[in-house]
Amino acid sequence: MNDQSAVQATLRQQAIELPSWAFGNSGTRFKVFAQAGVPRDPFEKVADAAQVHAHTGVAPSVALHIPWDLVNDMGRLRKHAEDLGVRLGTVNSNTFQDDDYKLGSLTHSEPRIRQKAIDHHYRCIDVMHATGSKDLKIWLPDGTNYPGQADTRARQDRLADSLAQIYARLAPDQRLVLEYKIFEPYFYTMDVPDWGTSYVHCLALGERAVVCLDTGHHAPNTNIEFIVAQLLRLGRLGAFDFNSRFYADDDLMVGAADPFQLFRIMWEVRCGGGLDPVTGVTFMLDQCHNIEAKIPGQIRSVMNVQEATAKALLVDTEALTKAQDAGDVLGANEIFMDAYHTDVRPMLRDLREAMGLAPDPVRAYAASGYAERICAERVGGAQAGWGA
Repeated sequence: MNDQSAVQATLRQQAIELPSWAFGNSGTRFKVFAQAGVPRDPFEKVADAAQVHAHTGVAPSVALHIPWDLVNDMGRLRKHAEDLGVRLGTVNSNTFQDDDYKLGSLTHSEPRIRQKAIDHHYRCIDVMHATGSKDLKIWLPDGTNYPGQADTRARQDRLADSLAQIYARLAPDQRLVLEYKIFEPYFYTMDVPDWGTSYVHCLALGERAVVCLDTGHHAPNTNIEFIVAQLLRLGRLGAFDFNSRFYADDDLMVGAADPFQLFRIMWEVRCGGGLDPVTGVTFMLDQCHNIEAKIPGQIRSVMNVQEATAKALLVDTEALTKAQDAGDVLGANEIFMDAYHTDVRPMLRDLREAMGLAPDPVRAYAASGYAERICAERVGGAQAGWGA
């Protein structure tokens, strides 16, 4: 698909979901850094997310984190989002900030604590009903730190049982999206450490259980695009959590550490049909803007995904297939790299203008005066951040 009009048509329908928590204060294990103008409640988070969509045109939904984003009237939050031109998206559960969960949540050996974690997910499903969300995303922090600490097989059995109860509570048009992470907060075992474990549990649950791939949740040198290709091939890739890393799960801006990897990922997405909305693949940012401004960081991240997608769409698939079939190793690689080295920014500027947007979203936001206004207005109260 090297016809620019066809590429732009595909890019027009691209949708990148924003995480509500990206607009709050965040930092490292050592310090959370406060910024002026940071939202104080979910309504202000949604308002900031709406600014990203207003300037990029391809960020129409906001993922929620429960209980951080709970309000007395979730229907009112839904209307607030719709009035601002966005919608509420994926609901993310939280079982990592309660003392009861020190030794596990959905995998805990004590039935009372396990039921408490299941009930939390039932509450998340209630939120989904109120907000219109179709996806319940579970990142499970459960694991162990020491050999012999717990029965690994028993934990998997308890996890399967807990997930089955949660899955059974979903409406027919809702999905369970199971994330995985190789380590942290536990370091000997994680109960869902890799895509294979997530996939096995999803298979057991049913066709509306799918895998979430967080680009920061893998061992060094893992070929993430292979995992993307395999999950698309199997029809079980439900969502991405886009971010970038230098060492581990840094949650830096997507494309910051390795833009070539992002391009390779989006190429496999294109090959597997994942850009077609009917496949149900959700593309979400999952980032913490520790030292940079939140809204411009999200805008730039959306643009990074757009650029990688545009380059993937420019690969000459006919020529590439011929070179591959002929065993022309260097020729095939050259065709692939030609697309990656193409400067797609002029095309994306033209696309934004055709959509009635400013060609440079970052500059347009800076000129809008929104940052100055929220710094002046959001004085007093508790700023949102980790845990709120």
